[in-house]
Amino acid sequence: MRTKPLIIALWLTFVTGLNAHKNIEEKLPDGYINKASLPNSVTIVPEAPAPGSPRQKLDDAIAEAAVKLNKTARFKLAAQDATMHFPEAPNSFACAMGKMVSKEKTPRLYHLLKRSGVDAGYATRKAKHTYNRMRPFTINNAPICTPQWQEELRHNGSYPSGHTSLGWAWALILAELVPQKADAILARGVAYGESRIICNVHWYSDVVAGRMMGASAVALMHDNPEFIADMKAAKAELANAPAPDEKMCKEEAAALSITLN
Repeated sequence: MRTKPLIIALWLTFVTGLNAHKNIEEKLPDGYINKASLPNSVTIVPEAPAPGSPRQKLDDAIAEAAVKLNKTARFKLAAQDATMHFPEAPNSFACAMGKMVSKEKTPRLYHLLKRSGVDAGYATRKAKHTYNRMRPFTINNAPICTPQWQEELRHNGSYPSGHTSLGWAWALILAELVPQKADAILARGVAYGESRIICNVHWYSDVVAGRMMGASAVALMHDNPEFIADMKAAKAELANAPAPDEKMCKEEAAALSITLN
């Protein structure tokens, strides 16, 4: 399965915009963690669920419920959560924290979220390569929220979820930066991972394992003085960061009220 090419394509898009994946020579940003020191996802997360196991049956039941949401506002929000473009990607958390991220107004936070996202994404690679798990849409044949990536995802391991690892890492970082909004930010981080289930590209257990890897990556980032310095600078920037659009936040809240339960 083509785990590495997809990661490169997605991260080039994430770093430099819509057409970045066309230039494979574009340099990825450095993370805060030396690649040799990244958390070992094979050691940290449980093995991927076996066919017919209780864990897989739970995944099947949740995936069946998720497919029923594919014509709702929640499915549309899942597609928005899937973007790797900046600043749209971290602004999935704008309503939760009451602040917008931008290169102009919050340059150190912008930089911090890019670098930490690299670490969180790469933290899932070893387990993805080891288990090469099939994604739900390859089994249920239901639509996904990012059809432009369908063929790439078909050949890319599902377990753990890299998007969830990234989203949970950002949620932990932003909750630390804006502690008065921590509950809302962490709840949005949970929903960010659930978007991958609603998108029909990940199983529930992929998302749980992704959160584990995002948290593992953030723990190691705290040992890097550059990360600590960027956190301090980002916190200062947020004091004067603009608030998100009220209409956008009302629409997001309405979408998030549609749940898998």
